[in-house]
Amino acid sequence: MSNLNNIEAGAFRRLLEHLDSRKDVQNIELMELAGFCRNCLAKWYMAAAEEEGLEMDYDSARERIYGMPYDAWKAKHQK
Repeated sequence: MSNLNNIEAGAFRRLLEHLDSRKDVQNIELMELAGFCRNCLAKWYMAAAEEEGLEMDYDSARERIYGMPYDAWKAKHQK
């Protein structure tokens, strides 16, 4: 992996950590303010995996982004 890829991967991990620390911020708020949400990140993550020849379903991608199964996150944190 090139240095640029390592930097991008590190920035992505920090983004996920930041979103994980801000569970109070709802997806609808992210969409309204930033034009993307955690579900968008999951779709982009899944697309990137497929570009690398890896099969990944949406539920697996969302679990990576949310840090737990989506239904569990939704029940615990969604208002």
